[in-house]
Amino acid sequence: MTTSTQLARAAYRTFEPFHVVAYFNPELTSAYEDTGLDGHAWYVGARAAPMGPCAPSVVAAAFYNFNPVLIERAWPAAVAAGLDSVSDRRWKLLDSVLGTALGSLADDPALATLADRLRDVGDTASFAGRPLSAAWHSVDRPEVSHLALWHSITVLREWRGDGHLAALIDAELDPTEAAVFHEANRTTPQPGRRALGKRITQLTREWSESEWDSAAERLATRGLLTTSAEGETLTENGVALDQHIEDRTDVMASAVWRDVPDAEQLITSARPYVKAVIDAGFLPGTKKPS
Repeated sequence: MTTSTQLARAAYRTFEPFHVVAYFNPELTSAYEDTGLDGHAWYVGARAAPMGPCAPSVVAAAFYNFNPVLIERAWPAAVAAGLDSVSDRRWKLLDSVLGTALGSLADDPALATLADRLRDVGDTASFAGRPLSAAWHSVDRPEVSHLALWHSITVLREWRGDGHLAALIDAELDPTEAAVFHEANRTTPQPGRRALGKRITQLTREWSESEWDSAAERLATRGLLTTSAEGETLTENGVALDQHIEDRTDVMASAVWRDVPDAEQLITSARPYVKAVIDAGFLPGTKKPS
């Protein structure tokens, strides 16, 4: 029998590509131009818009492994551009990109049914201590089926993510350390692990080389990683902590699946739509089938 913790892990691995299409797609440049925002401000605005025009420190807390200096610059720019305008442009972008990727699947009645069922699952969640997912849950869901599915998945994805931040705090990894720790090499490959790499992580989270190196030194002092010309590599203790963090994240994400009798079928039924997005070839590490 599949446990609720196993279902939480399967849901994350299955749904994640569908969610991140909002931030990795060929139409981002035109969205930047239309809103007058750079890439950082667009991302921060598009993802945190449901939180409303709050203080940058609140957004920085929710984003965790992003440099607060980046958020202090990017979030006010997004607010000044108009969070409603940013949200509208995000939905327009997703409508186009997902519609193209899905093709005829966008009109599949089962897609709308899945979106509704995943919304039902999200509606059962407790949002205490989960601010970003609570904000997304408060947003009116679009009527277009593939946008409704993206919204339902995003609520569940950010709900898991909020729990993951709690696991990082419990592991005593500060924001920079969390970024370095996540991108460190593993001596044994982990199936399904998603990493951006040091260069992209530094660019997108805006950690300087000195900040990165200082965090690596602190982690090395704790015996969690080693550094060399090839970069940072987790030690045996680091691998154990990494697994502990993932396990705790899955446990904290399991409650929402505990009383869903068709959970396994829901996760499985999402795979054709996720595959279509992956096959579109614009997500990192993917390419169109030849």
